[in-house]
Amino acid sequence: MNGTYPLIPAVLCAFLMVSCASMSHYEGIDRAVSAGAYEEALASIKASKENAYPPKDKILYYLDEGMIAHYAGDHDGSSKALGEAERAIELAVTKSVSLEASTYLVNDTMQEYPGEDYEDIYLNVFNALNYWKKGSTEGALVEVRRIDNKIKFLSTRYGTAITNSQKSVMEKSSEIPYDPEAATVKFSNSALGQYLGMLFYRSEDKLDDARINRDQVKLAFANQPHMYSFPLPSSLQDELNIPAGKARLNVLCFTGPGPVKVQETIRLRVTNSNWMKIALPVFQTRPSLVDHVEVAIDGGPSIRLEVLEDMSAVAAETFKQRAALIYFKTVMRSLAKTTSSIALDKASEEAESSDAALMMSVLSIGTQIYAEASEQADLRMSRYFPAKALVGGVTLDPGIYSYTIMYYGASGSVIHQERFENVSIRAGALNLSEGLCIR
Repeated sequence: MNGTYPLIPAVLCAFLMVSCASMSHYEGIDRAVSAGAYEEALASIKASKENAYPPKDKILYYLDEGMIAHYAGDHDGSSKALGEAERAIELAVTKSVSLEASTYLVNDTMQEYPGEDYEDIYLNVFNALNYWKKGSTEGALVEVRRIDNKIKFLSTRYGTAITNSQKSVMEKSSEIPYDPEAATVKFSNSALGQYLGMLFYRSEDKLDDARINRDQVKLAFANQPHMYSFPLPSSLQDELNIPAGKARLNVLCFTGPGPVKVQETIRLRVTNSNWMKIALPVFQTRPSLVDHVEVAIDGGPSIRLEVLEDMSAVAAETFKQRAALIYFKTVMRSLAKTTSSIALDKASEEAESSDAALMMSVLSIGTQIYAEASEQADLRMSRYFPAKALVGGVTLDPGIYSYTIMYYGASGSVIHQERFENVSIRAGALNLSEGLCIR
């Protein structure tokens, strides 16, 4: 009996040391990304690999490295890292459920980070840009097609697992609140993916394919007004109507930091002395300093870019099905922990000696303390996907141009700008400039 009291805090301390991952390494990387110092951020990511990214977070590491490498202009390094992330995500999806047994005993942070669905989709967007910048339009188109295939798979990816998990929970308790509508994902088409397909096919003079992609951009807006609550970019109309002998400059900008996860805690009383703690990850958008973006061409017109895709909204929408699965798994785990405490309380009441009753009571309290401490939401996700994609286009005479992408804050002042000097704008080619302001 004397060893029982020190045992409980010792176990809890050991658990907390294992399960709580430090976020401190992100502080310097976040500052560098916000300042546009992408090479510094990439060096920090690589330097922190061994200490900040345990083996179970390898997907997270590859996503962070791949995105920052893209921003830093290391397109080979970005392609390699994003490719590693994609392959690891595919393996995580097919991994045996038996390998996740620890998540039913402790929490989801104990398992390998599987990647979020929106990360799996958007890594192909940036890999498509990597391939195009390396001169492989065909490689870029392969990435675009993978975006479409993944989105089509979304609606069926978790269906059976959610149904089975919901059935298991209902068999144990019908008092657990759940809204089935909350697990319905209403995202079936990415305007950003279709827009890139249109540009790449146009550069290959495959205009029929380009028209199909352009029409899909329009359909993405028309069929998903909850996701595309802003106007269709006006420049889209002119993308396939370039006069003979003229050239087209396209500008694609990514702005704002993507969402992060925060913990939402629900507590449900089961008996007078026992409760369930349900800790769930929810997406929280991060504010952006960027209000609007303009491109000023030296000696020529200025164009205001328009929002093509709210990537943060897509992130939250595509998380719904996995959030439902996490909810049911968390409930099952919490029920098991609470049931153990209830059983110990009952054993304490029925004990034949006061020492045995005290031991059962202490163990019951320890079980509840463990349940409270161990129920932690898995807040892991890549921090370096942007929040929005903006586009614009202008038809020009072929020639050499210099221009500036200017990012304006809400006050109307320029908070960041990127200069492009002596750029050759050619007829019959894809003249695409990518801008970044992850602030």
